[in-house]
Amino acid sequence: MASSRLPSTKLSRKLEKGSGIERLMDDLGRALEEGAGDLHMLGGGNPAPIPEVAQRWRALMQGMLSDQPERFDRMLGVYDPQQGNRRYIRAIVRLFNETYGWGLTEDNVVITNGGQTAYFYLFNLLAGLDDAGQMKRVLFPLMPEYIGYAEQGMHPEMFVAAPSKIEELPDGLFKYHVDFEQLPWDESISALCVSRPTNPTGNVLTDDEMRHLHRLCRERDAYLIVDNAYGAPFPDMIFTDIQPFWGEDVVLTYSLSKLGLPGVRTGIVIGPPEICRAVSSMNAIVGLANGNVGQALTLPLFESGEIIRFAQEHVRPYYQDRSQRAVEAIREAFADVPCRIHVPEGALFLWLWFPGLPGGGDLLYEELKAAGVLVVPGHFFFHSLPEPWQHAEECIRINYAMDIEAFPEAAKTMADVVRKRFNGS
Repeated sequence: MASSRLPSTKLSRKLEKGSGIERLMDDLGRALEEGAGDLHMLGGGNPAPIPEVAQRWRALMQGMLSDQPERFDRMLGVYDPQQGNRRYIRAIVRLFNETYGWGLTEDNVVITNGGQTAYFYLFNLLAGLDDAGQMKRVLFPLMPEYIGYAEQGMHPEMFVAAPSKIEELPDGLFKYHVDFEQLPWDESISALCVSRPTNPTGNVLTDDEMRHLHRLCRERDAYLIVDNAYGAPFPDMIFTDIQPFWGEDVVLTYSLSKLGLPGVRTGIVIGPPEICRAVSSMNAIVGLANGNVGQALTLPLFESGEIIRFAQEHVRPYYQDRSQRAVEAIREAFADVPCRIHVPEGALFLWLWFPGLPGGGDLLYEELKAAGVLVVPGHFFFHSLPEPWQHAEECIRINYAMDIEAFPEAAKTMADVVRKRFNGS
């Protein structure tokens, strides 16, 4: 009789232990599957169902079916090359060159089955044990950082992070900054990774900060990886004035998910040819080819350049309005509770800090869930640090994208729970 246990390998032990992203998706999936009922769904990163956006996707699909049935048949019935659909890649190259003058070629672009897959490829391509048996590592310079990076490495030593500097601001706000003087640079660092806007905080690194990080990478022969899942020029969930960043040895990732298409699992990697060739090879090894639906559906928007205007006119205003309304609701509900809000500069989250919170983040998470509010405890986003940081136990991430009309009620419930924590009840 076959054993019911997995072989005891490093990888099996790593995967069996679970992760923050697994817990997040499990709670979110169960709630959605079973019907949220009275549960306020403030966890997860699901984009909002923007009516104008959903209508555009329906119209594009209907147009393909009625006017270009051969494209629909090809979308479902043909493997694209592992690099991605050639026409789609040409459209991406032309879009960025005409808009920003970057001088890309088709060798600078590769498609993946979503951004999460892209990061598994990139991290394990650029870090791990080298031929000499030395560990190469990825540095996260602005912690807290995306929960989904934490368990992507095949080796647990692949990642290292630096705690951010905290600037307390008027009106109950605060902001994280890269502590450039304390970055743990050494010869093992082969790449540096940031998200812009940062998931979970909505922090947007300035153009000057990006140039500074890039300069450090160039001086140390390291790649700079920039996660634009919420960034410019699409989906353009950025509420500050910045420009997309590109330069030598820079790797950019984009996604269709936050345009309202998380189900099509389409990621876009723009980078040096050697990176794109390697990712293309990994596509073939892991999945033969990428999914075609996202590429086929959005191709007309990339070819016409409409994708940028579409994001600016429909996606960004929608989230910016809800961000402002969510901040107002939090301020009103938490008026008598120690609470600071990270400056909301982008993405679809608010990041709340309760200085001196008793009991820690996991207890608060469970109490909020029992009270009918699903959030994400903050400590999951402080991964890869050399030592624990108490601040991590005092934060939570909330998603304001879903039902903004019910958000004030959710904010009041959260405030009641946090107030009891501080009062010891």
